[in-house]
Amino acid sequence: MAAIEHLLAALSPFNVLLALGGVIAGTIVGSLPGLTATMAVAVLVPITFSMEPASALILMGAIYTGAIYGGAYAAILLNTPGTPSAIATTFDGYPMAKRGDGDLAMTIACLASVVGGLVGALFLMVLAPPLAGVALAFGPVEYFWLAVFGLSLIASLSEGNLLKALMGGCLGLLLSTVGVAEVSADIRLTFGSQVLIGGIETVSALIGLYCIPVLIDLVATPARHLKVTQESKGLRLREGLALSWKHKFNLMRSSIVGTFVGILPGAGGSIAGLVAYSEAMRSSRNPEKFGKGAPEGIQASESANNATVGGGFIPTLVLGIPGTPPDAVILGALLVQGVKVGPNLFTSQGSIVYTFIWGLFLATILMLPVGLLIGRYAYRTIITIPKALLVPTVAFMTLIGSYSIRNSTSDVAIMVILGCIGWVLGRFGFSASPIVLGLILGSIAEQGFVQAWTIGAATHNLGGIFFGRPISIAIILFIVLSLFGPSLVRFIRGKKERPNDG
Repeated sequence: MAAIEHLLAALSPFNVLLALGGVIAGTIVGSLPGLTATMAVAVLVPITFSMEPASALILMGAIYTGAIYGGAYAAILLNTPGTPSAIATTFDGYPMAKRGDGDLAMTIACLASVVGGLVGALFLMVLAPPLAGVALAFGPVEYFWLAVFGLSLIASLSEGNLLKALMGGCLGLLLSTVGVAEVSADIRLTFGSQVLIGGIETVSALIGLYCIPVLIDLVATPARHLKVTQESKGLRLREGLALSWKHKFNLMRSSIVGTFVGILPGAGGSIAGLVAYSEAMRSSRNPEKFGKGAPEGIQASESANNATVGGGFIPTLVLGIPGTPPDAVILGALLVQGVKVGPNLFTSQGSIVYTFIWGLFLATILMLPVGLLIGRYAYRTIITIPKALLVPTVAFMTLIGSYSIRNSTSDVAIMVILGCIGWVLGRFGFSASPIVLGLILGSIAEQGFVQAWTIGAATHNLGGIFFGRPISIAIILFIVLSLFGPSLVRFIRGKKERPNDG
């Protein structure tokens, strides 16, 4: 009976309107390059202070859900992740759009986001207290190996040239070390510049490396930005549903990966999407299609990054430890509301929590019609808008997005410089993705490694710290499998086919 009461409370007209408005607002903000999900939640948090706690949570959860999905729009249509969580979506989303299947890519992204969001919310409802313990089991060494696991994806992003991909990854790692060191607070690679002491801001670098080269190419080439078909194919919902059913195991696996990565404090949707993408490629029968417009790549990335929404709320609500950056903002809003998070939250204030979880289900379901409708008009706008209007608009959004993160003109300058460098490197066959991957994961790997080394040296057990913990061993096995699994599968298949050739 209690569950029905909480469901009915979430379905009240006011809460339904909040969920709908939150999804629409989050989707629009998330689709703009540089305006992250964290910013979307932070900007609209003051609105919630006068609301009931459950309604405030529903609104913030809906904004968060919509913003994570909205990042797919720019990723697919402009090759620029609207939010960092959509990095892996660019790998196959933009190639699909270039060949004229942008509408299908948008539909696939929406369906995958809904599936991932529902799976994450289901885990939040059913398994929150026991899964919160998983977050506590992760120490510095586990974060280090998780970052290495993410870096192993560089091999799959090589686009036929592993050496250049590795060089790009190393450049990203080098950029991640600029400024004050994560642990020792040493100042590195600033060359006496006060601007670089704060380091290279990740989102600004991401905007520059992905968006500026696209803008330069738009100006330099007379052809249309995306391929335009004579007949509008509409939403292509039937095709999207068929592909989602065909790759249902990929969707479920990626959603579960996203949920568990979301549980880890600070990991976030970008790592979830990259890990899920790597696993989708590793287990695919046609891994060579990834990076060239494979629907499975979009499904893996979008289902995983939306599953982090529900996953991130698990440590936030049960332990008071934000699972993702937007959760930190929401946690602050909860404290203002007088909600005491912790292990007793689900019993002492269960009506608030369960009403919110049902509201999260509602917001995720509403994301399907909202996402399909907004996506359709976004696609039509991008393919028909003249370049003379498209280029200045996107350039303006990149400048505003870079500046608004830290209100720093230096970030804008760094964004433009890195974008120009990325364009030049692109002329020589270097992809931006390994650079961004190294930049994002570099600080996580460094902090985890230094802390684990310090603990190991103090306890005279370096080997046990790095290679003796169960979770670390499991992640190391996944790294080995990710690096050598595809080659082993090809070797076995080739060996089976040889007798038939004779």
